[in-house]
Amino acid sequence: MIKRFEDLRAWQLARVHSQAITTLCRSEPMRRDFGLIDQISRAVGSVMDNLAEGFDRGSRGEFRQFLGYAKGSTGEVRSQLYRAADRGYLDPATLETLLQQNDEISRIIRGLIDSTNTSPFQGSRYPKDSPNSTR
Repeated sequence: MIKRFEDLRAWQLARVHSQAITTLCRSEPMRRDFGLIDQISRAVGSVMDNLAEGFDRGSRGEFRQFLGYAKGSTGEVRSQLYRAADRGYLDPATLETLLQQNDEISRIIRGLIDSTNTSPFQGSRYPKDSPNSTR
């Protein structure tokens, strides 16, 4: 059972992806491209942060909303990866690895969005809907 955002597989993978992007940003010659570094760093961090914030808000509707933001940020990261490749900062194999990581995160988030659309559970903010409640 998922009790904290840290238990979400999407958040765990987004953290690993963020670390990989950070390593990329510290490499030569990309480390001098401050604009791209800033944008890709913010976008990859946004995936993690929106998963965390949405989960901790405690309502299904808000979680679904923030899942949408997180999924959108995966698209932004993907676009930034292509820009980095186009500028010669990463080789095709590295690009493919990072795109695969990003795609897996995006697919998991899509699954979470789909499951929130069909779940009767309203979230921890609404204790009467808790699986342990007696109505």
